[in-house]
Amino acid sequence: MNDYNLKPIAKIYTDFDDKFGIPRQSGRVESIIGKIVFESEYRNPDALRGLEEFNYVWLIFDFSLSHRDKFSPTVRPPRLGGNKRMGVFATRSPFRPNNLGLSSVKLESIENTDEGPILIVSGVDLLNETPIFDIKPYIPYADCHTDATEGFTENTKDYKLDVSIPEKLFEIIPQEKRRTLIDCLAEDPRPSYTQDGKIFKMKFAGLDVTFYVKNGELFVTDVIRLR
Repeated sequence: MNDYNLKPIAKIYTDFDDKFGIPRQSGRVESIIGKIVFESEYRNPDALRGLEEFNYVWLIFDFSLSHRDKFSPTVRPPRLGGNKRMGVFATRSPFRPNNLGLSSVKLESIENTDEGPILIVSGVDLLNETPIFDIKPYIPYADCHTDATEGFTENTKDYKLDVSIPEKLFEIIPQEKRRTLIDCLAEDPRPSYTQDGKIFKMKFAGLDVTFYVKNGELFVTDVIRLR
């Protein structure tokens, strides 16, 4: 039997130090920025020759906080209320046999630094310091299928919350992070089986954000700087 060994080629650095609050799909919050720094073995600029001609890339990564020893053939997609089970291969759940994730992100720029070439990408849905196993260009003629069906996601794709933040708390949030935080909260980071009124805390960009949801609106009740 073959042994298949994967090793990271890079890590991505984002504003999410905890998986709670990360958008459930890439591209849902376009303003989230990630910085991809290659491991020393892969910092040769020749490895990226031609990538500047593309504006989207695929990231193959490790769901590093979702490893489990036991395989489960079904999972409970959050957008279905947390009670309905679907086959793991019919979902984007992080709880997979090999814990591999796939995200399509926008390539904003390639920067040459003392750490070698760094990729700046947007629309990310990854935890800070997530290991990246591979990067591939997004090719529209091959990757975009206009006749694709949406399955159960057709009924959940437009779900969003209204977000209310008191002015005094809004001022605590760095100006360049405000829009991104609001958009992440609008995605409703709560487990879907949660009843309205329960208090949650979300870590984002060095902030601890406390909130609750009632009747389709999310109310921020506290913002604390952690660093």
